[in-house]
Amino acid sequence: MTRYIAKRLLGALVVMWAVATLVFIMLRAVPGDPLEAMLFDSGAGPETIAVLRAKYGLDDPLYIQYGKYFVNVVQGDLGSSIYGSRVPVTQIITESLPRTLSLAGLSFIVALVIAIPAGLISAIKRHSWYDHGFTFFAFLGLSMPDFWVGILLIIVFAANLQWLPAIGYQPLSEGFWPWFKHLILPSIAVGTAFSAIVARMIRSSMLEVLKMDYMNVARSKGLLEPRLVMVHAFPNALIPVVTVMGIAFALLMAGAVVVENVFAIKGLGRVLIQGILNRDYPVVQGAILVVSAIFVLTNLVVDVLYAVIDPRIRFE
Repeated sequence: MTRYIAKRLLGALVVMWAVATLVFIMLRAVPGDPLEAMLFDSGAGPETIAVLRAKYGLDDPLYIQYGKYFVNVVQGDLGSSIYGSRVPVTQIITESLPRTLSLAGLSFIVALVIAIPAGLISAIKRHSWYDHGFTFFAFLGLSMPDFWVGILLIIVFAANLQWLPAIGYQPLSEGFWPWFKHLILPSIAVGTAFSAIVARMIRSSMLEVLKMDYMNVARSKGLLEPRLVMVHAFPNALIPVVTVMGIAFALLMAGAVVVENVFAIKGLGRVLIQGILNRDYPVVQGAILVVSAIFVLTNLVVDVLYAVIDPRIRFE
């Protein structure tokens, strides 16, 4: 297992290098100049733009720019934003990443709390009104955009009932309840659609497992149904479910951009979108590098969980 993890980590470094290189080239291949876009309304002349281009190293040949960028990344320096007061990209990501972590983590918990009971009951009570009811709500959850759910939650619980704040984010350092109450509504908005996907996957996987021969043997030995489901069936049904949960969690970590905008949470996804719109090369490169690292590490964790869930799986 240790050798497998070491090989995967080495492969992760190669993947992140490839992603960083591709993003570096594609950003500069897109027509337009970030400095001209930034100074469009300022009345700055070509001389000022040329001075700034030289200051930021944008007038160097592409291979020199790439060499400087690669050396800085290896040293842990992601550069500074072109816009504003030249804020370091590391600082921008450090401020935005905890917000995305908080939103993704709570959304993940909300989704699992809804999805696991719904999926198990739908599989056990197949074709019953429980199954039909959960199936209906699952399709309803998939059909409703998360931003629309977020707006409804704001109207009901923030505007009308005034139970929870509508927008904003409070760091955990300012107290658990202020942090938690600002994330309840966005977490429900994001977790609803995610729970529908996981619930349907749990149901499908459980139905396959419940039809297997070893389950019939366990029933013939007189095992009670709750033990049969939770000890024998559910763990064996988790492999495809864990795969879906890993991919979905990585997508959540990449940033629920629309929901972040609805609730005015400046997370990693929102930072990335703003960087793309502003053609802020360092911010986009740094944010995508972090996102790619999240995807790679999530896939590694999912692969390791396979061996934890199913002892028959071993990585050589």
